[in-house]
Amino acid sequence: MLKKYFGLLTILLFFITPDSLSFANESIDEEETAIDVKVMSYNIHHAEGLDRVLDLERIAKVIEDSSADIIGLQEVDNHWSERSNFEDQAKWLAERLDMHYTYAANLDNEPLNPGEPRRQYGTAVLSKYPIIASKNYPLTKIGDTEQRGLLETVINVKGYHLNFYNTHLALTSAEREMQIKEIIEIASKTNGPKVIVGDMNAVPDSIEMQSLFSHYKDAFADQNEAYTFPANQPNRTIDYIFTSNEIQTANAEVISTIASDHLPITAELTLDKSVFNKGN
Repeated sequence: MLKKYFGLLTILLFFITPDSLSFANESIDEEETAIDVKVMSYNIHHAEGLDRVLDLERIAKVIEDSSADIIGLQEVDNHWSERSNFEDQAKWLAERLDMHYTYAANLDNEPLNPGEPRRQYGTAVLSKYPIIASKNYPLTKIGDTEQRGLLETVINVKGYHLNFYNTHLALTSAEREMQIKEIIEIASKTNGPKVIVGDMNAVPDSIEMQSLFSHYKDAFADQNEAYTFPANQPNRTIDYIFTSNEIQTANAEVISTIASDHLPITAELTLDKSVFNKGN
């Protein structure tokens, strides 16, 4: 009799294991026709705020409070110098926020002392979802100006692949015009939904930005004054979130904070599952 009791108990336990609960959740997800993702672009100015205080925790709190799922960061230090306490800022933020991350060094210098990490400066992507591929593309520059790049990532969002690009463009119009053409060309080589974010260092009516507007949708297209710089008295838009045409956007927002000299921006995206490349 005791054997029979334990046999029945074992059968019951089998049907309420975590694996079976997970299967039920996957079935619910499969019934959904769209995926919602909130994205952010944020030039963090190596975490130095308008008050000249270096505070990575303050940057983390801005990101956390926004509830963004995928974040493109610009001006990110990696063991760069005393200005950021030689911190690996992307790693620190990823660990603090419990996110995946990838880093792209556009400046890559020798360490101050042999055996120390290289001193790097560039961009990063943080994500609540796994980053399954990444590549940094150096963008054309003129003369002895700062090297810029395009960080390309593929992010597995609930089993579907989203192409997410992050950049920080040059200070001269001639360079930006070439760099934007390169970004469009690079992104054209991938299939599926695309998001391009970054500090473009150009206002919407500039000549160089027109190529981006003709190929991608601006998440802030319906807002006349989505000003992002300077953070204390913003009077121009130079930070953007662009999407491919099949992505629907809503609730685009500029967040007010003194944590950097730029204001972060967010947008809620809705993606039809039928346009995704599905992962294995």
